[in-house]
Amino acid sequence: MKNRFQDLKSIDLYHNRGKVKWVIFIVSIIISIGSIYYTDLLVVELKDREKRQVDLYASAIEYAASGDDNLTWIYQEIIVENTSIPVIIADALGNPYEHKNIKLRPKSNENEIQEQLRVELLRMKAEYEPIMATEDVFIYYRNSELLRRLQFYPYVQLSVILVFGLLAYTVFNQSKIAEQNRVWAGLTKETAHQLGTPLASLMAWIEYLKNSPVWEENKEVIQEMDKDVIKLRMVTERFSNIGSTPVIQPENVFHAIEDTVNYLRPRLSSKVDINLQSPDHDMIAMVNKPLFEWVVENICKNAVDAMKGRGGITIQLIKDADKYIIVDITDSGKGMEKSMYKKVFNPGFTTRQRGWGLGLTLAKRIMEGYHKGKIFVKNSEVGKGTTFRIVLHAAQADKGH
Repeated sequence: MKNRFQDLKSIDLYHNRGKVKWVIFIVSIIISIGSIYYTDLLVVELKDREKRQVDLYASAIEYAASGDDNLTWIYQEIIVENTSIPVIIADALGNPYEHKNIKLRPKSNENEIQEQLRVELLRMKAEYEPIMATEDVFIYYRNSELLRRLQFYPYVQLSVILVFGLLAYTVFNQSKIAEQNRVWAGLTKETAHQLGTPLASLMAWIEYLKNSPVWEENKEVIQEMDKDVIKLRMVTERFSNIGSTPVIQPENVFHAIEDTVNYLRPRLSSKVDINLQSPDHDMIAMVNKPLFEWVVENICKNAVDAMKGRGGITIQLIKDADKYIIVDITDSGKGMEKSMYKKVFNPGFTTRQRGWGLGLTLAKRIMEGYHKGKIFVKNSEVGKGTTFRIVLHAAQADKGH
């Protein structure tokens, strides 16, 4: 019971992974805002401290200007010791005559130095109002380099975290995909192996029936059984191909779809009509025929479920500029909302009470993973039906390379 509960929790987490991503994103935003807010508090505190230091600097100049020899230590301990805060001392007209911690261009003459100081003074005035030390002495200043760096630190920090997070996510995602592929390969290989023994036995029994006295009386039944065994053998081959690298070669797409439709017709409801349309019966694409037929079969079966065993399926082939062959499969089923277009390919997604919801997932893997093509919902309308589109590489385009 406990294991079943844990499995249910895992399924809920998987199906709600979109919400989990949003929760992680919101928590990250809160952490980021908290980091910026905390750093901003430190910046404000340092600004106040530097302001008090400049006020003290101004007081020191005022005392030093009084000419009191006993206070010359103030000049040495406060004015000279300022090695971080950029300061310009100017007269009432804004003419600079002394400066501290200002970076000037090397090898500048006196006029160039004055010009650079005036430009810097205007920048300082825009940042902070000057402090009046005496009636004729004004002190201009700006934030120290340490304070400036601290202001940008949280953004640099968040950028580094973001880049690291993206790299970690990419590596984790790729490893997860690789692990899933290994699971898929192992599962399909094992399925193909398990099907092999009973399939060989069924083939032997059918051969026995063909040579037995009951052949004439049950000819049609045995022939249909033989078709099903051939189909099972094809399914085994499909599973085997999923677990290895399939051979992609030029195949007649019309004939491949026609074979699939001819197999499906007698096995579907008589109330389902399948119509295959193509302007050209010689459309050649680069495909693995067993896997491609599996894709078409899965979409058709999905369409039958959507129509509840009653309706029509139209399969239309289109040639696109000798580069692609397009297969549109349209049903007259219940349709879907646009928000569901991508979700139908997710593992486990199904609207049926029975079923694993893997048919369209496999179709997407086969088309995009092995054929380097595309499969997607072209359009759908609730109550009217859905069109799935498959895009294949034409064999002529492949040979042209």
